[in-house]
Amino acid sequence: AALGLYFPRREYLENVYIDEPAGMPLLRIHALKDSHDEVAHFHLCQNLIISRARSHENNWFQIREKTGLLYLSKSLDREDFNMLSVGNWMPLSKVMLYVFLSSHPFQEKECDSATRATVFLSLINATAPACSSLTARQLCFTEMDLSFHIKENKPPGTFHRLQLPSVHHLCQNLSISYKLLAAEGVPFRYNENTTSVQVTQRLDREERERYELIAKCTVREGLREMQVEVPFLVNVLDEDDSPPFLPNGTDTADAVVEFNRKEGTVLSTLTVYDADTTPIYPLESSRKKYTGTIITDDPWISETFRVEHIFDEIHFSPNGSQVRGTRHEY
Repeated sequence: AALGLYFPRREYLENVYIDEPAGMPLLRIHALKDSHDEVAHFHLCQNLIISRARSHENNWFQIREKTGLLYLSKSLDREDFNMLSVGNWMPLSKVMLYVFLSSHPFQEKECDSATRATVFLSLINATAPACSSLTARQLCFTEMDLSFHIKENKPPGTFHRLQLPSVHHLCQNLSISYKLLAAEGVPFRYNENTTSVQVTQRLDREERERYELIAKCTVREGLREMQVEVPFLVNVLDEDDSPPFLPNGTDTADAVVEFNRKEGTVLSTLTVYDADTTPIYPLESSRKKYTGTIITDDPWISETFRVEHIFDEIHFSPNGSQVRGTRHEY
């Protein structure tokens, strides 16, 4: 079943300072498609969650429905900060917003779509620091890990933009450029003009489960140049699309039964591999997926013998990369 559009990351973090101007871009949220003809629409739930017990109407933040750009629709002043911080003495207040995703334009007040990402905003009781006081790390990357989840067998698309909208907006006298360092032939492309990163083809988790790249950023200010590198990780999410298989194609095992065998004696084993799924917890749900049955009309056989099923996680190594799977032993 097609589950529709999805977020390549579930959580986003950003800092918001007092008195930043309305229209200030804060962060960009991306979506990937389940099928080619989908169009992503983003929507913000109009409630700010301040602490588990409290929420407040959101008067400050908006998202562009077609591009996923989250921005300040109203400047946040000290009075707003005091109202949104749990106590006025705190230098920082964390609030939470939900962003929803749909392949059709949103109707008003839709806050119950299953496909949502959480945005954590740190409201800081100070004005934004001067660009010259920020380190290269702060100018280039947020505090978030650059870690993404892409579903296998889905269409290609843009899933991240390296440039930080707020820094780009505030620090225009600095030149900030990026590169994505990757091994030959990986299915990702970096576009220097837009700083966007695309997955260029459908991925196959049974071929490769994880890609480890590096994002490199160069900051130039006059004659000064600073560089910083951070890991850029892509995990491929599984879809149940490969049948189980038998090692050596053997689907029968001989059993010789001698007299006076003790109860619990193992007479024969049969192994089945599944490259597709890994043991899921609770273990019973993994066990139910495959069952072992003795097919017989003889009640004595049914009473005297039983099939036991044990399974564990194993690693396959197609093309030299490790992929998790399951070994079932009956």
